[in-house]
Amino acid sequence: QAPLVESGGGLVQAGGSLRLSCSASGSTFSNYEVAWFRQAPGKEREFVARVTRGATGTYYSDSVEGRFTISRDNAKNSVYLQMSSLTAEDTAIYYCAARRLINGRGISPGDYDYWGQGTQVTVSS
Repeated sequence: QAPLVESGGGLVQAGGSLRLSCSASGSTFSNYEVAWFRQAPGKEREFVARVTRGATGTYYSDSVEGRFTISRDNAKNSVYLQMSSLTAEDTAIYYCAARRLINGRGISPGDYDYWGQGTQVTVSS
């Protein structure tokens, strides 16, 4: 397994920035593709961003494209989500997810095998 732990959430004003981190244990973290999802109250969990194993490819939802940046440091077993120009619509619990086998497009929660417990991001308007 690849236990995941998110950190970096908090309260920020609209227009501000936050950097989320996802840390994993185990020496094979580089074998996992990693994504960020988020879930707002009363809404379904939605895809935010994905990074391939070797960080050769990054993918974003339309709602965060140009504002969020996903990156990874396999030497540190970590993936990051740099978020800027935040709006109230970005308020949600943010989850880190990982998968070893590449099945599906990687934009559905069911495409991933391992999840963190989430970190709350609240943007005040």
